[in-house]
Amino acid sequence: MILKTIQEQFASRQNTNLSRNISTQISVESDLNVDYSEEIPELRSDILNATRELLFELESSSRNIAEDADKHIHSNDVVLTLGKSRTVETFLKRAAKKASFEVIVSECAPFRLGHDLAKSLAKSRIQTTLITDSAAFAMMSRVNKVVIGTHTVLANGGLKAIAGSHLVALAAKYYNVPVIVLSPLYKLSPEYPRSVKIRNRFVSPESLVDYSDGLFVEKTQIYNPLFDYVPPELISLFIFNIGSHAPSYIYRLLHETYPPIDDSNLIQD
Repeated sequence: MILKTIQEQFASRQNTNLSRNISTQISVESDLNVDYSEEIPELRSDILNATRELLFELESSSRNIAEDADKHIHSNDVVLTLGKSRTVETFLKRAAKKASFEVIVSECAPFRLGHDLAKSLAKSRIQTTLITDSAAFAMMSRVNKVVIGTHTVLANGGLKAIAGSHLVALAAKYYNVPVIVLSPLYKLSPEYPRSVKIRNRFVSPESLVDYSDGLFVEKTQIYNPLFDYVPPELISLFIFNIGSHAPSYIYRLLHETYPPIDDSNLIQD
């Protein structure tokens, strides 16, 4: 986003006929013809102003997403989520101002961040049920929709999301329950699932096993990943801070969000 902002502000200074709006799209042809070695004194102030606008957009993204809550959550709905996402929390609390519904929170072991979300929702007088991750499939039959957050939205429309998300999405697919993903636009990545830049993280398995059982630990290889990959066919809808889109529209958002040229064009020897 920062690179795109710099390119747009640079191009707008070179050509006064181009809009100076931060959201203006620059064509591939015009980007390729821009000479970034040219010195423009006013460029610094333009970039600073555009960066402030971008910062404001990032800070207000969760509130903007929550504005769509009334359109997707209605009275008597049963919503399932997992873990704790500030964006999801804001979304559900906003919906609760106009509708009475139930939220089922999967605890998201081994860190059990779902406990914190369940407590927060209960304090806001939202009917909340906390379940273990293994109970997600059994509870899915009475769920109307699944609402989750994500760490990264990948270029193919898939997700790099908190561990347990794939399990929930598969259960939702089985029962034909729509899966809604809440994500600020800055989480959109141009990388694909097999990219070396999209790596999982593994943490200590001490929360999974008791080290006092030395014989068991010695003979067992234990993995404790932080993230799941959720393929796009398991996702029904993305709600970004700029609006709602199907996974198939991600390619268009990538084109609008990321510049068509590589940042190496900005580097001068």
